[in-house]
Amino acid sequence: MKEFAALLDRLSYSPSRNAKLRLLVDYLRTAPDPDRGWALAALTDGLPFSFPLRRTLSEIMDRRSDPELFRLSRDYVGDTAETVALIWNQTQPGVDPTLTSDPAWSDGYSHVNMQGDTTPLRLGEVISQLAHIDRALLGERLESWLDGLGTTERWALLKLLTGALRVGVSARLAKTAVAEMAAREVTEIEEVWHAIAPPYEGLFAWIEGRGSIPDVTQALVFRPLMLSHPLERNDWDALDLAKFWAEWKWDGIRVQIVSRCEKTALFSRTGDDISRTFPDVVDGCRFDAVLDGELLVVRDGQVAPFGDLQQRLNRKSVSKRQLEQFPAHVRLYDALLIDGDDLRLLPLTERRTRLEAWHARTSPPRTDLSAIIAADSKDQLQQLWAATRDASIEGIMLKRRASPYVAGRPKGLWYKWKRAPLTLDCVLMYAQRGSGKRSSYYSDYTFGVWRDSSSVQRELVPVGKAYFGFTDAELVEIDRWVRNNTVDSFGPVRAVAPKLVFEVAFDAVQASTRHKSGVAMRFPRILRIRWDKPAEEADRLETLLNMMPTERPTEVRVKR
Repeated sequence: MKEFAALLDRLSYSPSRNAKLRLLVDYLRTAPDPDRGWALAALTDGLPFSFPLRRTLSEIMDRRSDPELFRLSRDYVGDTAETVALIWNQTQPGVDPTLTSDPAWSDGYSHVNMQGDTTPLRLGEVISQLAHIDRALLGERLESWLDGLGTTERWALLKLLTGALRVGVSARLAKTAVAEMAAREVTEIEEVWHAIAPPYEGLFAWIEGRGSIPDVTQALVFRPLMLSHPLERNDWDALDLAKFWAEWKWDGIRVQIVSRCEKTALFSRTGDDISRTFPDVVDGCRFDAVLDGELLVVRDGQVAPFGDLQQRLNRKSVSKRQLEQFPAHVRLYDALLIDGDDLRLLPLTERRTRLEAWHARTSPPRTDLSAIIAADSKDQLQQLWAATRDASIEGIMLKRRASPYVAGRPKGLWYKWKRAPLTLDCVLMYAQRGSGKRSSYYSDYTFGVWRDSSSVQRELVPVGKAYFGFTDAELVEIDRWVRNNTVDSFGPVRAVAPKLVFEVAFDAVQASTRHKSGVAMRFPRILRIRWDKPAEEADRLETLLNMMPTERPTEVRVKR
């Protein structure tokens, strides 16, 4: 656990992507098997278990510390794992205190193994025991481990058990580190990723030249997606429209359908298998192809708001009612493989022709093709883009007709032209401490707008929450302001006097039963802090309600 804990600790304090990448590569090169494989699984959400620890930790800490002291400490630190690690008392009631003065315990890295010997606690042994442990015995085993670990290792162990590492490492970055340690392309790793399982000993043997490439012939393998760049002004000025075509940018989530040998999987853009959440899509796919598209909720041919799709996302299972109320649909716009033929090196125009012919022949349910927009000039295309918000469309995609399907984000081939964000002046209502390096600062902000009411003349109602969009220096300044203007507190949350105004940017407005206002901003971020603006002049709820979409996307003619 010593090496793994040190890795997590350094990752949490390294804001730079390149610094995180170096730390990961160094760890993977030096850590032994199977420890490094299990560490990789933990970073990519691939562990074979997760534990709801709230009740278990609560029971343990009631015995180990004063409950009120623990509550106050948790509120201040902002993270349960870190609080337990810092406050842990290794001397239990009724246990000989000389046990904890034994050098084997005080070194922070040792424990008594199953044979009664004192040895360093290895990550692989922790995983092995957790994978088969009786849940009723988890608390006892956890206490034993925590007693034999130092502060950082206790924190790392608890993070491991909850599955919430929160060290700023994406699955893609972890795979990139695997590739870099052996001077390979990350696409090579991603091509075999879904055919292998933790602790990935076969993967490491292959990239280190000690074994053959993992066999993917029987696996449903995710292929890395081709991504786009935001359309900048210089890109637009230099754009030759004759070399590009335009499609609507649909407001769903990017997915890849992989189907072969009567088996089908649905992957998110990061390669996570979400098939169990969308059985209505997967069950109708019986073909040999790898397809790229947008997952939406569609009713009677009309795309529903993104909020409807959110009712289906991030669920391990889905109910019959959810299947009926939020029917899933995939709008296809590219094909990587069809009937065993790899199309990725073909130009986009040829891939589209193959996709259209295949779709007409196969007619897979719950799918259709994303239409190509007919636009003869930049002026006409700009007019269509300006109307996307009223049509509840996220924007426009511009794709070079001759582009092959290239994994990653190649420059100059695909552009995303998102509709302009909405903005509103909102009043800060509540502040909460962040996590990690922000655990000492009030960095999570809930803000609202004014609403007239029959019961009171005027009130603030919450419409969103944001924790980014400001600099570190501004964070310190806002934190100081929150502490000086607190009027009430609810656990880790502080209510503040309605004085500070944020200009908030957001993508859309949607109905919400969780907010007193009845609506919520989608993807809110703080654009700037309006120290100069009186809170009384902030915006009203009616203004936000008027920003809600009133129309649905209409059909557009396809340009061949």
